[in-house]
Amino acid sequence: MTSLEKPDLVTTNVRYRMPSVHPEGRKFVVIAGLIAIFFWFVVGWSWLGWIMAGITLWVAAFFRDPIRTTPKGEGLVIAPADGMVTMIAAVPAPKELMGEDGLGAEPMTRVSIFMSVFDVHINRAPVAGEIKRVVYIAGKFLNADLDKASEDNERQHFLVESADGTRIGFTQIAGLVARRIVPWVKAGDHVAAGQRVGLIRFGSRVDVYLPAGTSSYVLLGQRTIAGETVIAKLGDNAAREGVAQ
Repeated sequence: MTSLEKPDLVTTNVRYRMPSVHPEGRKFVVIAGLIAIFFWFVVGWSWLGWIMAGITLWVAAFFRDPIRTTPKGEGLVIAPADGMVTMIAAVPAPKELMGEDGLGAEPMTRVSIFMSVFDVHINRAPVAGEIKRVVYIAGKFLNADLDKASEDNERQHFLVESADGTRIGFTQIAGLVARRIVPWVKAGDHVAAGQRVGLIRFGSRVDVYLPAGTSSYVLLGQRTIAGETVIAKLGDNAAREGVAQ
């Protein structure tokens, strides 16, 4: 190759793909669509038909299931939910995740991610490992953005133990509109980081409990992408700052 020749470039690309509707939501899309058709062609109320058509599109968007690319790396903790980081606090772990083979009694960093009704609601595992516990707690349906929602609302706790024995807890919390938490894994299952583990219908929150000595990579007000955003690295306790702009 002479000095004037350019070396071949090695390039890769990925085409955009429309997210599919998860099977869990398809029946709701069909129901909303049938109601729209009923108003249009049976009753003749076209204005209600248009409203229901819009609702049908929203339901399809709510249950969308996009493909995510999960970063690989030693000790990475991945966001389990799409949404906004609304709280970062040092708190005790939920009592349901404490005890023998559970999380310790010392305070842990809790990162709370609030999902609006416009966010993807499929939740993913923050780390790879074995599901040690899945604990469902019936409760209230307060605003999921409130701190007390972690203790008062309907919720479902997960405890994951990674290959090196590190345990991470995370919790699905129902909100004002959410009325059902749907798990897709059970105790004894092995999951990959970023793997789909369940969903919460129609607005809610997910809490992640980071072990002592691990600080949050994400900041208050930051938006996360489930299965992609790195929210922490185990053992990294460096403080981080940001600015809203």
